[in-house]
Amino acid sequence: MENFAVFISSIRWQDVVDISLNSYILFRFYVLFRGTNVFRVLMGMTVLWFLQRIAISLGLIVTSWVVQGIVAVGAIIIIVVFRNEIRRVLQAKNLKSIFWGLSYKTATTPTEIIAETVFQMAARKCGALIVFPGKEDLSDAVQGGTPWKGLITKEMIASIFWPDNPVHDGAAIVQGDQITVVGAILPLSDREDMPSHYGTRHRAALGLAEASDALVIVISEERGDVLVAKGNRLREIKQKRTLEHNIQEHVGTAAVNKGAVRNEALEIAAAAMLSIVFITGIWFSVSRGQDTLVSLDIPVDYINRTAGTQIVDTSAKSVSLVLTGSGALVKSVTPDQVGVRLDLSKAAVGRNTFTITSDSISLPPGIVLREVTPSEVDVMIDETIKRELPVQIDWVGALSDNLILVDSVITPSNVEILGGKRILEGIATIYTEKVLLDKLSGKGEIAANLVLTPPSLKMAPGFKDKVTIQYLIRERE
Repeated sequence: MENFAVFISSIRWQDVVDISLNSYILFRFYVLFRGTNVFRVLMGMTVLWFLQRIAISLGLIVTSWVVQGIVAVGAIIIIVVFRNEIRRVLQAKNLKSIFWGLSYKTATTPTEIIAETVFQMAARKCGALIVFPGKEDLSDAVQGGTPWKGLITKEMIASIFWPDNPVHDGAAIVQGDQITVVGAILPLSDREDMPSHYGTRHRAALGLAEASDALVIVISEERGDVLVAKGNRLREIKQKRTLEHNIQEHVGTAAVNKGAVRNEALEIAAAAMLSIVFITGIWFSVSRGQDTLVSLDIPVDYINRTAGTQIVDTSAKSVSLVLTGSGALVKSVTPDQVGVRLDLSKAAVGRNTFTITSDSISLPPGIVLREVTPSEVDVMIDETIKRELPVQIDWVGALSDNLILVDSVITPSNVEILGGKRILEGIATIYTEKVLLDKLSGKGEIAANLVLTPPSLKMAPGFKDKVTIQYLIRERE
């Protein structure tokens, strides 16, 4: 159980995306090519691939080599022999249906034909108005029109709304599996809250929907949008299945056999699950196949230090970590992705020894800690105090023989320093940086930085780490 928990925690979000993306690609291959000879050959190639992996795990070198060759040649055979079938499948679908959407193998119904044709026409930005009457008579609301009474087909619907057809600007009325009237004139809605990009077709669709219980499909000629009007609502439809559902709900008929749809839905769900299992198996065999070791030097970060204390000294500024994981993953690890943190919340004044454990180290998912050097770190903690100390100039060099330093004044002459109690008790004076005498003459003023040693010493609030030196140099009498 513990190993399983470690494995789960080692999975990165990149691994989830990797598995999901490739599983979806494999699933789309199933959706596009199921029922074709290409799909049957691909299934055979998959079986051969599994045999190859089994041969590799058993150490059957020749067998794995032969099967690998067959798989490579088979991939070329699929492209060459079944190129026409592959082209027919891809040409029959637009780019959207290749990447998403599902198709069912049930018998095509008028509702499906209308929905599919509507979205094909929308893709070409071919405007259209299609009316599905409800229980109310439309004779008072609809004017004109030409009786048609033709069975519903894709070609018929496309020809009715073909731009050069005299009746393409009017509406087509559908009853059952027939188009009964074409070129019908619908009443226009006088609503003022409609978007500005809605045209006459949209107003006509909404006008009839407001005046009756009919459902009207409108295709925008300018934008290629598909909308459905019913009652006082005009809704945009993005998917063919949604449009089918709206039509079925309005006319009160089922367009497909529910049992067949349920069986196909289960088949597609099973294919999706198998795609995930298959790709997960490949990912596991590739990413977890061989472990690689890498050594990194990581600086130690000391956190949660108690207020009023400071770190005086440590036995190690950094530690060496030996990490292991899959080759591709380990090679991608950089030092900034790894952290070593020691919690000083329970440290006392004096010397403290901390053991570096896995809890002290943060690693990217999928990387495992193998070794830490050193495994223990000594930290010297001291109480922080404030002390006032005099400032002294650190003169270097010498004046000319005929010159003498008469006077020098330091401002401020005393400064307050924050630091460890043991350190400050051993310091009597704070020195400036080195000031060269041989570059001075006459009377003047210079600024000099203070030298704080060790670096753990800090200036107290209100004091700067720089002083002003006023000097006076004269010639010897």
